[in-house]
Amino acid sequence: MTPRNPLRAAVSAIRPRLEGRTPRVAIVLGSGLGGLSSRVTESVAIPYAEIPGFPPPTVEGHDGRLVAGQFGGQQVLMQSGRFHMYEGHDAATAALPVRVMAELGVTTLLLTNAAGGINAGFRPGMLMLIRDHLNLTGRSPLVGKVVPGDTRFPDMTEAYDRGLRQLAHAVAQEQGIELVQGVYAGLLGPSYETPAEVEMLERMGADAAGMSTVVEVIAARARGVRCLGISTITNLAAGRSRQPLSHVEVMETANRVRDQLGALIAGIVGHANFGK
Repeated sequence: MTPRNPLRAAVSAIRPRLEGRTPRVAIVLGSGLGGLSSRVTESVAIPYAEIPGFPPPTVEGHDGRLVAGQFGGQQVLMQSGRFHMYEGHDAATAALPVRVMAELGVTTLLLTNAAGGINAGFRPGMLMLIRDHLNLTGRSPLVGKVVPGDTRFPDMTEAYDRGLRQLAHAVAQEQGIELVQGVYAGLLGPSYETPAEVEMLERMGADAAGMSTVVEVIAARARGVRCLGISTITNLAAGRSRQPLSHVEVMETANRVRDQLGALIAGIVGHANFGK
């Protein structure tokens, strides 16, 4: 049963479990990346089943729990498992964790996802820093009555924080990690795009495509939360290779680069100032 005020109910359920922690940074883990939560020390894990308004994920590679603790020398909150709109949820539900995190004190949000490579120079296993996005889902978490704490008309000029992107590039260079940059196209899914749709996306300026992230970033910016997004290019988009697309390939590639991505995120978290 969905609570009348999902935001308030979720915050009330989570806050006592944090045992006095006030995380300033939250990390959203995309497909196949849930294992990164095992790197959190002094941790407490809260299953979604114990959080009002948080539905269980139904997609392989999404655990379904919040993990709070130490990571990269900071107090963090990790969301291990998304609930996607293609699972039947509305945009407000998909963005609920972001609003909850902001209420709990988070000021910076790091989002990861699995994406199909559109840019001709991309190959599976590369990491792409999201410079900007195209919201092609046809949905927004801001539609309807203004949620307390939200801005009605948030500025999306710099949806992905310039300073955090510069830091990510510096950390990647320090660690010897190849980090490209591009525009992420967020689509509703769950079908993969057709070759004609991929050509359209390329002409629109997209470098990669996926089925998450955009509504979360919109909700975060409406709360003044800084955002950084990193896509794992898990496969080439339709028409860019002779292989049929499959979630198995997505999971295999995500697992292959998980340690590299984890080191990059830990380095970013360790170097940044997440205070208010």
